[in-house]
Amino acid sequence: MGVIVTVLIIATLAGLIELPQLMRKQQIPEIWVFSSLLFIGSVLCVLQFERVKLPNPLEWITYVYQPVSRFVFGILK
Repeated sequence: MGVIVTVLIIATLAGLIELPQLMRKQQIPEIWVFSSLLFIGSVLCVLQFERVKLPNPLEWITYVYQPVSRFVFGILK
C-alpha cells in the first residue's frame, strides 16, 4: 500500500512541476503526451508492484513479424 501511495505522490509532484510550465507556453499537444505517458507509467508501476501478470511486448512483436520472417526465409531457400 505504501508503494502505491509513493508512486501516486511522485506522479502528482511531477505533474505539478511540469504542467504549469507547459500551460504557460500553451503547448497543448505536449500536455496531452506528458499526461498520457505519466498516467500509463504510473498505472504500469502500480500494477507491477501489485504483482499483476503483465503481457510481454516481445510476444506481440513476435506475433506480428513471424509471418513476415517465414515468408522471407521461404524466398531465400
